[in-house]
Amino acid sequence: MTDTQPYGAAPPAPAASPTQPALRKSLGMLDGVAIAASSTAATTSIGIGLGVTAGVVGLHLPAIMLLAFLPILGIAGAFSRLNRVEPNAGNGYVWVGRSLSPWLGFMVGWVNIVASVVFLAYTTAVTGSAVIQLAGDAGLHRVAGLTLDPGSTAQTTGVGILVLVAVTLTAVSGIRTAARLQGGLLIFEYVVLLGFCGYGIVAGPHPFSLSWFDPFQIPSASALAQGMLLSVFCYWGFEAAFSVNEEVTDPRQASRAGITTLVTMLGLFLLGSIAFQRVLSEGELAGHGAEGLAFFGNRLADQPLAALPLVALMFSAVASLQAGVIPTARSMFAMSRDRTLGPAWSRVSPKYGTPAAGTLMIGAVAAAVAVLALVIPRLADMILAAVNAIGMVVALSYALTALAAAVRFRGLLRENWRDGVRAVVLPTLSAATLLGLGGYLGWSFYTSADHLELSPDNGWFLLLVPSLMVASGFLAAAWAKWGRKSPYFSTGRGTDADAPQLLAVKEPSSAR
Repeated sequence: MTDTQPYGAAPPAPAASPTQPALRKSLGMLDGVAIAASSTAATTSIGIGLGVTAGVVGLHLPAIMLLAFLPILGIAGAFSRLNRVEPNAGNGYVWVGRSLSPWLGFMVGWVNIVASVVFLAYTTAVTGSAVIQLAGDAGLHRVAGLTLDPGSTAQTTGVGILVLVAVTLTAVSGIRTAARLQGGLLIFEYVVLLGFCGYGIVAGPHPFSLSWFDPFQIPSASALAQGMLLSVFCYWGFEAAFSVNEEVTDPRQASRAGITTLVTMLGLFLLGSIAFQRVLSEGELAGHGAEGLAFFGNRLADQPLAALPLVALMFSAVASLQAGVIPTARSMFAMSRDRTLGPAWSRVSPKYGTPAAGTLMIGAVAAAVAVLALVIPRLADMILAAVNAIGMVVALSYALTALAAAVRFRGLLRENWRDGVRAVVLPTLSAATLLGLGGYLGWSFYTSADHLELSPDNGWFLLLVPSLMVASGFLAAAWAKWGRKSPYFSTGRGTDADAPQLLAVKEPSSAR
């Protein structure tokens, strides 16, 4: 669509209406960092994601983490610049809809919601697995005649759903309360993570090698592409800070929180990658799935100290469950406000100032998807299938948002070449990289099999899951346009319930 406003300018503010739902402003920058860091879930990504990625790229985890950081940094810059001129709980959904196409904007909002629900479903099982592992370390191996198995999807899902219910109720009561809880959990996680990884780097039996940082030694181009998208999944979540940008006192704090979180994650992932490869062999890295961090801890210490990484993993999973519920409910709040989703999602609790009904419904949907995922009996297989699917659709969402920034700020190429490079060229290169990787990986999945089966080793299945996520988005968009008759599809602009106040904070004209 054509954008006739000045480059970087905020959209016209709609008239304030007492009937428009408004979220309560109660967050500072540190709260945003806590939410984004919990959503990114460094401990979970290190404990589980590194093993999954090592199964693809071998002993080149530091290289793939550094490579993936480069396009993600360009994406983060696009998010930050767009947020400074148009803060909105819908972020990419609004930005892409305005600058590229309402259909593509809706697709960004939809795939992020679906990916978050899938993430919540598998993290529910991961949380249950951590709880069962801790029970085993405490000597509890059987309950009511049932042998506890941390690798059983059925058992881990059942326990995890109980935790999901608890964190969803906490998220309803107020985002500030949730942020404080996550801040406390993060401090414990990072102390344990830094302590064990630091000790692992010093005491690990496997020699350090510079080849770990050499991307040219990754086995194949398809392994590179899959490893990059798996790493993108590990970084996924930093944008949660932008989903609560209507609840911070200054929207620029959301940008600072997102960038701060991303840089912190890079440091933690490099530390974890080196430590894991110093302590564990390639086969041990790839073979322990959801139990990878516990195995790492047992290699470095005896009980009860060896249980600390497992406790940190459980805390990380609990925090990421809550952090996953919060931004997803706010994305659906923004879409409901534009009538692209039903009105229930934009109901704001007068007591808590949060989208309480939407938060509860997200928790319920995630629990239902977790139950449906029981069709994959092994937890490790479910994690692999989920992570691959999420990585592909998140790459698509990031790429479209970066392209929206490039289109939105394209005038800077004529005004200031330095700003033009940062605002247009880097986001465009990042988008092209992610789209190219996703396309190549999709083709690799398609050509790697000749039949469909429900297995993470089946290329058609790995391609089918993200394809269904995108296809369902087009169906939902068609219903929103012609069924709900949402004005969003005419303008591509989202509704800001708090627009006059939000738009008072703009990017300086010199930066545009």
